[in-house]
Amino acid sequence: MTASLPSMANVRRTTWRPQPLIKSPRLRWVLALGAGIYLAVAVGTLDIDWARVAEGWPRAERFFVGFFPPDFTSRWDAIFAGLMESLWMTVAATVLGILISIPVAVGGARNVAPLPVYYFCRSIMALSRTFHEVLIAIFFVKLFGFGPFAGLMTLTFATLGFYAKLLSEDIESIDVAQAEAIRATGASWLQWLSYGIQPQVLPRAIGLAVYRLDINFRESAVIGIVGAGGIGATLNTAFDRYEFDTAAAILLIIIGIVMLAEYTSGIIRQKVQ
Repeated sequence: MTASLPSMANVRRTTWRPQPLIKSPRLRWVLALGAGIYLAVAVGTLDIDWARVAEGWPRAERFFVGFFPPDFTSRWDAIFAGLMESLWMTVAATVLGILISIPVAVGGARNVAPLPVYYFCRSIMALSRTFHEVLIAIFFVKLFGFGPFAGLMTLTFATLGFYAKLLSEDIESIDVAQAEAIRATGASWLQWLSYGIQPQVLPRAIGLAVYRLDINFRESAVIGIVGAGGIGATLNTAFDRYEFDTAAAILLIIIGIVMLAEYTSGIIRQKVQ
């Protein structure tokens, strides 16, 4: 028995290596070469005027020098008004978007809704997620004019696609046994939804709501640049007037609020999930 075992001297020491994603070395080289050629061709098609890039560096230097020191006081009334407008848009759009998203998410869950309703709700989600918030903001500004109402509609529309899709996927991944236990008691469809599904997705739904609130505030600063109100409009005005010190103050306020919102939303998501 002992003689059949290999001695320690004959055991070859090997180093463990992870399995490659693509097993064939030739195929790996072909793909890498193809990606390199494509990247070179793509960069070559860009019409970059390097002389203008070089001329831009001194302007960029003057631009950043103008940021210091940030001026929080000269236009504080406008900054505060823009900030409050952004917060108002963020909270209102998040609440409205979530209220609209919930029935769409239920209809977009294949294990809950019949097939025609499923396809209809999924098409709403796809439409809402197709365009970036800036493009949607431009559209609503053209419809309703400049101001916070266009921003409110933009953020509500964006919240619909985001929240409904993620919530519907959570509904589709519930524990079927718990839901079927409620159905076996003779519960109606609404009771089955309330007692069999809602308790399973509620923590995740709260976490998504807090996360979307955080996103909406950041987006409110972006869409304001195209005329949808909020602190972004104040920032754009500061740049147009060459008040770079005021613009720096606005950017610092946005960074501070986003960091605070990120930290707070992280704590809340950790508590509820």
